[in-house]
Amino acid sequence: MVVLKSEAEIATLREAGRIVATTLAAVASAARPGVRLIELDELAAELIASGGAKPSFLNYHPSWAPIPYPGVLCLSVNDDVVHGIPGQRELAEGDLLSIDCGAYVDGYHGDSAITIPIGRVDQAALRLSDATAEALAAGIAAARVGARIGDISYAVESVARAAGYGLPDGLGGHGVGTAMHEEPSVPNTGKPNQGLPLREGLVIAIEPMLIEGGGSRCRTLADGWTIATADGSRAAHFEHTIAVTADGPVVLTAP
Repeated sequence: MVVLKSEAEIATLREAGRIVATTLAAVASAARPGVRLIELDELAAELIASGGAKPSFLNYHPSWAPIPYPGVLCLSVNDDVVHGIPGQRELAEGDLLSIDCGAYVDGYHGDSAITIPIGRVDQAALRLSDATAEALAAGIAAARVGARIGDISYAVESVARAAGYGLPDGLGGHGVGTAMHEEPSVPNTGKPNQGLPLREGLVIAIEPMLIEGGGSRCRTLADGWTIATADGSRAAHFEHTIAVTADGPVVLTAP
Protein backbone atom coordinates (compact mmCIF):
# COMPACT_ATOMS: atom_id res chain seq x y z
CA MET A 1 0.00 0.00 0.00
CA VAL A 2 1.44 3.38 -0.99
CA VAL A 3 0.63 6.51 1.00
CA LEU A 4 2.28 9.50 -0.65
CA LYS A 5 4.59 11.44 1.62
CA SER A 6 6.64 13.64 -0.71
CA GLU A 7 6.25 15.93 -3.70
CA ALA A 8 8.76 13.74 -5.58
CA GLU A 9 6.53 10.69 -5.22
CA ILE A 10 3.52 12.65 -6.43
CA ALA A 11 5.43 14.02 -9.42
CA THR A 12 6.65 10.56 -10.43
CA LEU A 13 3.17 9.06 -10.19
CA ARG A 14 1.78 11.96 -12.20
CA GLU A 15 4.37 11.35 -14.92
CA ALA A 16 3.52 7.65 -15.07
CA GLY A 17 -0.14 8.59 -15.26
CA ARG A 18 0.50 11.13 -18.02
CA ILE A 19 2.24 8.52 -20.16
CA VAL A 20 -0.62 6.07 -19.61
CA ALA A 21 -3.20 8.70 -20.58
CA THR A 22 -1.25 9.71 -23.70
CA THR A 23 -0.89 6.08 -24.73
CA LEU A 24 -4.59 5.34 -24.24
CA ALA A 25 -5.58 8.35 -26.34
CA ALA A 26 -3.26 7.35 -29.20
CA VAL A 27 -4.38 3.71 -29.16
CA ALA A 28 -8.03 4.77 -29.13
CA SER A 29 -7.42 6.97 -32.18
CA ALA A 30 -5.74 4.09 -34.02
CA ALA A 31 -8.44 1.53 -33.21
CA ARG A 32 -10.74 1.09 -36.22
CA PRO A 33 -12.24 -1.74 -38.27
CA GLY A 34 -9.57 -3.93 -39.85
CA VAL A 35 -6.83 -3.08 -37.32
CA ARG A 36 -5.33 -6.08 -35.55
CA LEU A 37 -5.06 -6.04 -31.77
CA ILE A 38 -1.33 -6.78 -31.95
CA GLU A 39 -0.84 -3.58 -33.96
CA LEU A 40 -2.38 -1.55 -31.15
CA ASP A 41 -0.13 -3.32 -28.65
CA GLU A 42 2.95 -2.50 -30.73
CA LEU A 43 1.90 1.15 -30.87
CA ALA A 44 1.53 1.25 -27.09
CA ALA A 45 4.96 -0.31 -26.61
CA GLU A 46 6.54 2.41 -28.78
CA LEU A 47 4.73 5.24 -26.99
CA ILE A 48 5.54 4.02 -23.48
CA ALA A 49 9.21 3.59 -24.37
CA SER A 50 9.42 6.99 -26.05
CA GLY A 51 7.95 8.56 -22.92
CA GLY A 52 10.77 7.13 -20.81
CA ALA A 53 8.58 4.59 -19.05
CA LYS A 54 8.22 0.81 -19.00
CA PRO A 55 5.04 -1.26 -19.44
CA SER A 56 3.54 -2.58 -16.22
CA PHE A 57 1.69 -5.51 -17.77
CA LEU A 58 4.35 -7.11 -19.95
CA ASN A 59 5.65 -10.31 -18.30
CA TYR A 60 3.53 -9.74 -15.20
CA HIS A 61 3.09 -13.17 -13.63
CA PRO A 62 0.78 -13.49 -10.61
CA SER A 63 0.61 -16.87 -8.91
CA TRP A 64 -2.75 -17.78 -10.46
CA ALA A 65 -1.70 -17.20 -14.08
CA PRO A 66 -0.31 -20.13 -16.12
CA ILE A 67 2.06 -17.88 -18.09
CA PRO A 68 3.49 -14.36 -17.77
CA TYR A 69 1.26 -11.80 -19.45
CA PRO A 70 2.51 -11.50 -23.05
CA GLY A 71 1.27 -8.02 -23.97
CA VAL A 72 1.77 -4.36 -23.19
CA LEU A 73 -1.98 -3.68 -23.19
CA CYS A 74 -5.01 -5.67 -22.15
CA LEU A 75 -7.42 -5.49 -25.11
CA SER A 76 -10.85 -6.93 -24.40
CA VAL A 77 -13.50 -7.09 -27.14
CA ASN A 78 -17.27 -7.36 -26.63
CA ASP A 79 -17.89 -10.17 -24.11
CA ASP A 80 -14.28 -10.16 -22.91
CA VAL A 81 -14.38 -8.28 -19.60
CA VAL A 82 -10.68 -7.84 -18.80
CA HIS A 83 -7.18 -9.21 -19.48
CA GLY A 84 -7.72 -9.83 -23.19
CA ILE A 85 -4.39 -10.75 -24.81
CA PRO A 86 -3.46 -8.75 -27.94
CA GLY A 87 -3.27 -11.12 -30.91
CA GLN A 88 -4.08 -11.34 -34.60
CA ARG A 89 -7.81 -10.64 -34.18
CA GLU A 90 -9.03 -7.82 -36.42
CA LEU A 91 -11.43 -5.28 -35.02
CA ALA A 92 -14.79 -5.18 -36.77
CA GLU A 93 -17.44 -2.52 -37.23
CA GLY A 94 -19.68 -2.47 -34.16
CA ASP A 95 -17.16 -3.97 -31.72
CA LEU A 96 -16.82 -2.59 -28.20
CA LEU A 97 -13.14 -2.44 -27.22
CA SER A 98 -11.82 -2.05 -23.68
CA ILE A 99 -8.21 -0.81 -23.51
CA ASP A 100 -6.31 -1.22 -20.23
CA CYS A 101 -2.83 0.29 -19.94
CA GLY A 102 -0.21 0.40 -17.21
CA ALA A 103 3.23 2.01 -17.17
CA TYR A 104 5.84 2.80 -14.55
CA VAL A 105 8.45 5.51 -14.09
CA ASP A 106 11.26 5.14 -11.54
CA GLY A 107 9.35 2.30 -9.90
CA TYR A 108 5.95 4.02 -9.63
CA HIS A 109 2.96 2.74 -11.62
CA GLY A 110 -0.02 4.32 -13.32
CA ASP A 111 -3.02 2.22 -14.40
CA SER A 112 -6.05 3.28 -16.43
CA ALA A 113 -8.66 1.86 -18.80
CA ILE A 114 -11.26 3.08 -21.29
CA THR A 115 -13.91 1.47 -23.47
CA ILE A 116 -14.46 2.75 -27.00
CA PRO A 117 -16.76 1.97 -29.94
CA ILE A 118 -15.25 0.63 -33.15
CA GLY A 119 -16.97 2.37 -36.02
CA ARG A 120 -20.72 2.58 -35.60
CA VAL A 121 -22.10 0.67 -32.64
CA ASP A 122 -25.66 0.16 -31.44
CA GLN A 123 -27.23 2.37 -28.80
CA ALA A 124 -27.11 -0.41 -26.23
CA ALA A 125 -23.31 -0.49 -26.46
CA LEU A 126 -23.11 3.27 -25.97
CA ARG A 127 -25.42 3.11 -22.95
CA LEU A 128 -23.28 0.37 -21.40
CA SER A 129 -20.08 2.33 -21.94
CA ASP A 130 -21.58 5.58 -20.65
CA ALA A 131 -22.93 3.90 -17.51
CA THR A 132 -19.52 2.37 -16.78
CA ALA A 133 -17.84 5.77 -17.10
CA GLU A 134 -20.53 7.21 -14.81
CA ALA A 135 -19.86 4.48 -12.25
CA LEU A 136 -16.16 5.36 -12.30
CA ALA A 137 -16.94 9.05 -11.75
CA ALA A 138 -19.18 8.16 -8.81
CA GLY A 139 -16.50 5.97 -7.27
CA ILE A 140 -13.89 8.71 -7.62
CA ALA A 141 -16.20 11.30 -6.04
CA ALA A 142 -16.61 9.03 -3.00
CA ALA A 143 -12.84 8.71 -2.45
CA ARG A 144 -12.43 11.35 0.24
CA VAL A 145 -10.45 11.54 3.46
CA GLY A 146 -12.57 10.10 6.27
CA ALA A 147 -14.66 7.91 3.97
CA ARG A 148 -14.10 4.17 3.63
CA ILE A 149 -13.43 1.72 0.81
CA GLY A 150 -17.06 0.57 1.11
CA ASP A 151 -18.24 4.06 0.17
CA ILE A 152 -16.41 3.78 -3.17
CA SER A 153 -17.78 0.29 -3.74
CA TYR A 154 -21.31 1.37 -2.91
CA ALA A 155 -21.11 4.36 -5.27
CA VAL A 156 -19.97 2.17 -8.17
CA GLU A 157 -22.54 -0.51 -7.49
CA SER A 158 -25.39 1.98 -7.13
CA VAL A 159 -24.83 3.38 -10.61
CA ALA A 160 -24.55 -0.09 -12.13
CA ARG A 161 -27.66 -1.48 -10.46
CA ALA A 162 -29.75 1.60 -11.24
CA ALA A 163 -28.90 1.20 -14.93
CA GLY A 164 -29.72 -2.52 -14.87
CA TYR A 165 -26.17 -3.83 -15.37
CA GLY A 166 -24.28 -6.63 -13.67
CA LEU A 167 -20.88 -6.56 -12.00
CA PRO A 168 -18.48 -9.50 -12.46
CA ASP A 169 -17.81 -11.58 -9.38
CA GLY A 170 -14.42 -11.03 -7.77
CA LEU A 171 -13.15 -8.26 -10.05
CA GLY A 172 -12.44 -4.72 -8.91
CA GLY A 173 -9.86 -2.06 -8.18
CA HIS A 174 -6.71 -2.13 -6.08
CA GLY A 175 -3.93 -0.15 -4.53
CA VAL A 176 -1.27 1.19 -6.88
CA GLY A 177 2.23 2.46 -6.20
CA THR A 178 5.58 0.73 -6.27
CA ALA A 179 3.75 -2.38 -7.48
CA MET A 180 0.96 -2.46 -10.02
CA HIS A 181 -1.37 -4.36 -7.69
CA GLU A 182 -1.17 -3.61 -3.99
CA GLU A 183 -3.47 -3.54 -1.00
CA PRO A 184 -6.14 -2.44 -0.47
CA SER A 185 -8.66 -4.25 -2.65
CA VAL A 186 -11.32 -1.86 -4.00
CA PRO A 187 -14.39 -3.99 -4.78
CA ASN A 188 -17.12 -2.81 -7.14
CA THR A 189 -19.84 -3.95 -4.72
CA GLY A 190 -20.16 -3.09 -1.07
CA LYS A 191 -21.86 -1.22 1.73
CA PRO A 192 -21.19 2.36 2.85
CA ASN A 193 -19.22 3.11 6.01
CA GLN A 194 -17.41 -0.21 5.87
CA GLY A 195 -13.86 -1.27 5.04
CA LEU A 196 -10.52 0.49 5.24
CA PRO A 197 -10.66 4.19 6.18
CA LEU A 198 -9.34 6.44 3.41
CA ARG A 199 -6.38 8.47 4.59
CA GLU A 200 -4.64 11.37 2.91
CA GLY A 201 -2.05 10.25 0.35
CA LEU A 202 -3.54 6.81 -0.33
CA VAL A 203 -3.23 5.81 -4.01
CA ILE A 204 -5.77 3.42 -5.52
CA ALA A 205 -7.12 2.32 -8.88
CA ILE A 206 -10.91 2.41 -9.15
CA GLU A 207 -12.13 0.24 -12.03
CA PRO A 208 -15.79 -0.58 -12.59
CA MET A 209 -16.64 -3.32 -15.11
CA LEU A 210 -20.28 -3.51 -16.10
CA ILE A 211 -22.06 -6.37 -17.89
CA GLU A 212 -25.15 -6.19 -20.06
CA GLY A 213 -28.15 -8.16 -18.86
CA GLY A 214 -27.39 -7.88 -15.16
CA GLY A 215 -25.27 -11.03 -14.85
CA SER A 216 -22.15 -11.51 -12.74
CA ARG A 217 -20.76 -14.90 -13.78
CA CYS A 218 -17.56 -15.01 -15.83
CA ARG A 219 -15.19 -17.64 -17.20
CA THR A 220 -11.47 -17.72 -17.94
CA LEU A 221 -10.61 -18.57 -21.54
CA ALA A 222 -8.08 -21.19 -22.64
CA ASP A 223 -5.26 -18.62 -22.81
CA GLY A 224 -5.36 -18.51 -19.00
CA TRP A 225 -5.77 -14.73 -18.88
CA THR A 226 -8.85 -13.47 -20.71
CA ILE A 227 -11.93 -13.25 -18.49
CA ALA A 228 -15.20 -13.28 -20.46
CA THR A 229 -18.85 -13.16 -19.47
CA ALA A 230 -20.38 -16.60 -18.98
CA ASP A 231 -23.45 -15.85 -21.11
CA GLY A 232 -21.76 -13.92 -23.92
CA SER A 233 -23.09 -10.52 -22.81
CA ARG A 234 -20.96 -7.51 -23.64
CA ALA A 235 -18.91 -5.73 -20.99
CA ALA A 236 -17.32 -2.31 -20.56
CA HIS A 237 -14.39 -1.26 -18.37
CA PHE A 238 -13.15 2.14 -17.17
CA GLU A 239 -10.38 2.86 -14.66
CA HIS A 240 -8.34 5.69 -13.18
CA THR A 241 -5.49 5.80 -10.67
CA ILE A 242 -6.31 8.40 -8.03
CA ALA A 243 -4.77 9.91 -4.92
CA VAL A 244 -6.87 10.69 -1.86
CA THR A 245 -6.03 14.23 -0.73
CA ALA A 246 -7.29 16.74 1.82
CA ASP A 247 -8.83 18.69 -1.07
CA GLY A 248 -10.59 15.67 -2.54
CA PRO A 249 -9.62 12.92 -4.99
CA VAL A 250 -6.96 13.73 -7.58
CA VAL A 251 -6.94 11.72 -10.82
CA LEU A 252 -3.32 10.84 -11.62
CA THR A 253 -4.15 9.26 -15.00
CA ALA A 254 -6.28 12.10 -16.37
CA PRO A 255 -5.63 13.02 -20.03
